[in-house]
Amino acid sequence: MRGRVLAPGRPAVMAVVNRTPDSFYPAARSADDESALRAVEQAVQDGADLVDIGGVRAGRGAAVEVAEEVDRVLPVVMAVRAAFRDLPISVDTWRAEVAQEVVVAGADLLNDTWAGHDPRLVEVAGRHGVGVVCSHTGGLAPRTDPLRPVYPAGPRAEDPLDGVLEDVLATVGAGAARAVAAGVDPASVLVDPTHDFGKNTWHSVHLTRRTERLVALGHPVLMALSRKDFVGESLDLPVEERLEGTLAATAVAAWQGAAVFRTHDVRPTRRLVEMVAVLRGDLPPARAVRGLV
Repeated sequence: MRGRVLAPGRPAVMAVVNRTPDSFYPAARSADDESALRAVEQAVQDGADLVDIGGVRAGRGAAVEVAEEVDRVLPVVMAVRAAFRDLPISVDTWRAEVAQEVVVAGADLLNDTWAGHDPRLVEVAGRHGVGVVCSHTGGLAPRTDPLRPVYPAGPRAEDPLDGVLEDVLATVGAGAARAVAAGVDPASVLVDPTHDFGKNTWHSVHLTRRTERLVALGHPVLMALSRKDFVGESLDLPVEERLEGTLAATAVAAWQGAAVFRTHDVRPTRRLVEMVAVLRGDLPPARAVRGLV
């Protein structure tokens, strides 16, 4: 991503920075540019490897036109790039017009959470040499919610829920191929099963169990699990109480090789992925003196 690389040996931690007044998690809302920059500063202090700046709530809400989205995210991207020269910056948008503005201002990654709804976005990524996230929404239009989504399993499926896995693999695989064809470096093409988008809770749980199948595609896997509804429904908890469930899902996905975790809770996520990396043998313990001194 424009020469900016992530730390080897463990999954990267992507901090959520919402430049929105209506994020589903109130604690993550930044109502103005100054508070968004403070959120970035805190995330970096807590150990974030990169930040993901968004200007539109993913779910239903007040309409946000292109110009307003640009007004929300562009000043933040510019301020973050000025303050943190080497920090990779991602912008959560599905619009090519927004993508064009933010990559010129210094963004390194376009997090297209709506699965190529605007086919021009990947062309922006290829033209400017930035990364892109290829996602899966089951065909939903931006900012719409699923209603009884069904993914029939193929005849060779081991589990009836493998239908959603097959659909995700086909969709993100095709998206990744198109990104590479558009000129995006394959190492900068991330794939995201996109939990909850176009899915029910059973689907999202199953995709977490099958993380290794996504990893086998050969592109870095991004997991956006943080405080989502599948965690809340699994434990019957409101968004404010979903940290432990999120961390459990993160551990499962990290053990299977997911590369990037988008989170509202940087410090505990950073510690968790480092511990999983030590348990996997990818990192040595930071300090190992017990029984030696």
